[in-house]
Amino acid sequence: MTESQVTPLWQQGREAVIAAAAPSDWRDGPPDYHLSHTVMPHERTSRLEAGSLEAVVESIVQVFEMEVSHKEDPRTWVSMVTDRFRTRVNGGPWASANDIAEQGSYNILIGDSAFYRREEESFESQHAVFHRAFPRGFFWEVLDVLSPPPVVTFKWRHWGSFEGAYKGFQPTGEKIEMFGVSVAKVSDDLKLLEVEHFYDPNAFLGSLTGGCPVAHTT
Repeated sequence: MTESQVTPLWQQGREAVIAAAAPSDWRDGPPDYHLSHTVMPHERTSRLEAGSLEAVVESIVQVFEMEVSHKEDPRTWVSMVTDRFRTRVNGGPWASANDIAEQGSYNILIGDSAFYRREEESFESQHAVFHRAFPRGFFWEVLDVLSPPPVVTFKWRHWGSFEGAYKGFQPTGEKIEMFGVSVAKVSDDLKLLEVEHFYDPNAFLGSLTGGCPVAHTT
């Protein structure tokens, strides 16, 4: 039997999910992950063994991020049990799959702070803000998995080189990193049911603004 016959699609990685999707599934065509293939391997700090729990968790979360960012209809998202899925940050309010599809993942996962106001951002603009700030990619990796399914607790790192402006703040060229812990409840076949994230968004955003919440323009 081939890998596709024994491994569920959402566990095969982003490229497999992209290949299996209908053209109408995408908001603006299928995404291009060439930077993840060319830049990320040299900048990541974890080296995951193929088939390990860490590698499986990283792949599923990458598929999830791709789907919520680029697939318009949650009914086409294969990484989760869509009608049951919910997520939240630091014990805040829960958001459903439909909430993410309408508001955008950055708006849900960052929310409101002195450095970012979600009411100012549409689905399209919230992605543009960070794509502009990190033109060479904004990458994510699993560092460690602390507990196995059905409740998977894992540490992660998110990073990129600050080479484009962020809300009027000029780039420094520095590598910006953020670290966090997530707790994911999954189904028997490893679809996401619930994800809680714990991290400090202000530490990350403050590194883009020099700790000043008032935007500068030049």
